[in-house]
Formats: sequence, C-alpha cells, structure tokens
Amino acid sequence: MKKSILQIRHFVLKSSIEVPSIIRDIKKLEHKKLLIHIVSYMHNTVLVQTLYKELVSLYPEASVVLLKHHDKIETSVNVFSIDIKDMKNVSDEVLKELYLDNSDKLHCIDDYRTQLFKRYFTDHLTQLPNMYQLRKDLENLDNPGLILLKIDNFQKINTFYGFVVGDYVLEKVGIFLKKTLPENKVYRLSGAEYAVTMESNLGFYDLKKYIEDLYTKIATVNVAYRHAKIYIDFTLGSTSLKDSNNIFSKVSMAMMYAKEKGVRYWIYEDRMHFEDEYSRNLSMSYTVREAVEKSNVVPYYQAILDNKTGIVVKYECLARLIDSNEKIIAPAVFIPIAKNIKVYSIVTKCIITKSFEFFENSHYEFSINLSIEDIMSSEMFNFIITVLRNSKASSRVTFEILESEAIKDFKRVDRFISEVRRYGAKIAIDDFGSGYSNFSYLTKVAADYIKIDGSLIENIDVNESSRIVVETIVSFAKKLGIKTVAEYVHSSVVMDKVIDMGVDYSQGFYIDEPSLHIE
Repeated sequence: MKKSILQIRHFVLKSSIEVPSIIRDIKKLEHKKLLIHIVSYMHNTVLVQTLYKELVSLYPEASVVLLKHHDKIETSVNVFSIDIKDMKNVSDEVLKELYLDNSDKLHCIDDYRTQLFKRYFTDHLTQLPNMYQLRKDLENLDNPGLILLKIDNFQKINTFYGFVVGDYVLEKVGIFLKKTLPENKVYRLSGAEYAVTMESNLGFYDLKKYIEDLYTKIATVNVAYRHAKIYIDFTLGSTSLKDSNNIFSKVSMAMMYAKEKGVRYWIYEDRMHFEDEYSRNLSMSYTVREAVEKSNVVPYYQAILDNKTGIVVKYECLARLIDSNEKIIAPAVFIPIAKNIKVYSIVTKCIITKSFEFFENSHYEFSINLSIEDIMSSEMFNFIITVLRNSKASSRVTFEILESEAIKDFKRVDRFISEVRRYGAKIAIDDFGSGYSNFSYLTKVAADYIKIDGSLIENIDVNESSRIVVETIVSFAKKLGIKTVAEYVHSSVVMDKVIDMGVDYSQGFYIDEPSLHIE
C-alpha cells in the first residue's frame, strides 16, 4: 500500500460515552483530504448521531458516510486520509488506492498459498517430495512403477546415536538416493521409508533385475558422522502387477513380507493374496477388541490327573474367545492379535479374575498361563499380588510360565516367584523340551512343576528319541524334587507309557477336553 497517498485508521466504540475520546484521537491524525465511514448496525442511535454531528462540525469539508454492518454491539469509524488536490474525487481516489492495496495483498496471498502448498507436498527434513506428493503423482501416471525402501537398522541408529544424528542420517540418505537415482523421482515417506517411482511398471523378471541392480547401488551406503561411519541396511518392496489400483498398499505389503522373511526385497504378485491375510487380521482385530470390551474372553478348564491315584486333582485354565456368533476362538489365533492391538494385558487380567472366582470355593487346584511379558510387567505383577492377597484360592493356584526360553532377566522372574510363593502359589515351566528349552532353566527358575511338551509325548509310544528325552527330563526333575506333567496324552497307550516312565501327572484329550464347566 502507498502510505504516502492513502492512510487508513480504524476506531471502535460501544457507547456514546466514548465519543469524546475517539474525537480526540482523530484530531491527532495528519489531516489531508478525509473520507470518514461510520459503520453501525443502526444509524438513529444516540451514539451514531452524536458521532456524526461531531465529525461534520470538526471537518466540514470531509465526506462523512454512514454504512451498515451486522454487529449489534460495536460501532466502528474508518478514517481515510488521502493526499489529493481535488476534494470532489476523494471517494474515487480512495477506491483506487484500496483496489491497488487489495491487488498487492492478493498477490502476496497467492505467493503464500504457493509456498504453503509446496510445504504440504515436501518433506521438511530432506526437502524431498513426501507421501502426499507421491499419492498425487501415482494418480497422474497411467501405469506407474513403485519401489519402497526402508532403512532396517534406523531404530538402532536412533537409539545409539540419538534423534539428532538420526535426522542427519535420514537427510544424508535422501541426498544419496537422489544423487544415485537421477532418472527416478525419490520421495521421503514417514519414518525411515523412502519411495522411488518409475514412469511405467515392469514385468516380473525385468523388475527383479532392476531391483537387484538398485540394491547393488545402495548396498554399501554409509553416512560419515564425526569419526564414525554409520552403515545403512535397506529392505525393498515392489509389485509387477499391471493393475495400478492400490499399488501403494501392495508394495507396502511386499516390503513388510520381505522384512518378516529377512530377505533383501520382495515383489508382490496376485497369487500371494497378502491382502486377504491383512483383511482377516483387520476383521480379527475388531473381533478381539469387541470381545474384550464385552468381557467375552473366558477360561476353559482341562483336567490334570494324578498318575498314582488316577484322580483328577487340578485344572488348567485355558483362554478362549467367544465372538459375536458364539464361535469359540483358540488362543493361538487371538492372542497374537491381542498383543498387536495392545489389549493383551486385559485378556490376561480377565482370565485371572474369572479363574480365581471360579475356584474360590472349590477344593481343586488350578493353573493359569503367564507369558514372560506378563511377568515383566509391573502393572501385571501388582494386579496378581492384589488378587492373591484377597483370595481364598491363592494357595491352590499354579502359574505356568510360557516361553521360558525368552527369559533374559532371571532376577525379575525370581522376584516374581518369591512374591507369589508368599501367598502359597506354585510355579510351573510350560512346554518344557520344546524349541530351545534346556535344563539350565531348571537351575535358574525354582519351579514346582515341569510340563513336558506335547510334541514329545504325542508319539512317545513309537518314537524312541522322544522316549529317551522324556526319561531324561523325568530323571532330572526327580533329582531336583520337581513334579512332572505330561501334556497331550491322547490315548491309553500313551497314558500307560508316561505312567511307566514315572511322570507324576497327565493332561490331554484321553483324560478330558477343555470345557467351560467341570464335573
């Protein structure tokens, strides 16, 4: 705006009492040719009429104009001071100057809008186009090719060096990719993910060769920081499909699959049906969340037999989920989903609460499964101690530790065991003999029971190796004073075998199937 030609002052008042002070302020202005607008909801008020008379009397040569607005409370006075000789054309000159001023502002707004949109489509750290720009570009290409790249070791870099160095690495990797792939458009997406587009999609074998060449170019990249070289590892994903619908999701699934399998890259093909698995996971996530909210996670009870007396002496409480169609879902299906959607602790608490309520006034012993995640959780530890403190069944419960081979902090496990034993609870190591389970755990975890894994018991009547391993476990346990439980006893032949071998307890379908009730 050309302030030497046009000056604008704005005043606001709410009552006639303020008129004298407004007049005094207007008198202080540099008086040239004046145009004054009094803007009010009504013109026949004391305030407006007083103001109008004062201004006309003070500036008889000025143009004083009454205008209306919709604000019922405030009245405003706009004083336009313009340096022109011809007073008759003051209004035209004011409009002209306002037009020029508005044009300048519109031009500035256009510049700001352009900069804003540029920022919206640009990653602020690397100055590469971002996810929004990628989606826009994919929509504008007829048959685009897309490759996603993810830094595998970025979390370690961020943790070890700090987020400042992490950002520095992301920036340098972006520069490297842009320099290394000048024929491609490079994007930086969220986190440590980048994308590369091609104008046309390639067939499977051509794409495979292209990705292998690309991987060769980026395999040895490192970022120099002070005296250290930070080496970068990538995983790539792409698709050779001619149909570009949902191309981003398909390439993302390919990259995640490559990470799961520990391979350098993966190319999505329709026959893989990854989207079906993701759809099932989404559906199951909803089912699990709904069941948890409605407390439809329940314990099923399976009997455990004393091999010496032939009498059922305890029950294992096994988690089951009941969906909206009354279908029973096994823990192997819903527990991993519950962990992913962060409701696993609620599932565990629900099973513990319902199991203790069920056996509160019973003479039977009962066991509840706990993962290492449960045992390491302070929240879960406090919850279990509270339940034990307030229940009459505390001395009849056994906590079965799952995934014992994952134990790293034996001190915390030992603390958990010591505390629950104060209330009479016992400890069992579940699935012993499976995976990487070994005898060293028995010397580090003071267990009352060892549950011999079903994979060893299942074929014990025909598999000599299984028989030898079970005999070794039983012998070792007896020397340590630990009771043994055989899982997956599914026939009378297997039952006879485990009894002959000196196993203390048996559990399996031959004895009893898991049920919502007990006899």
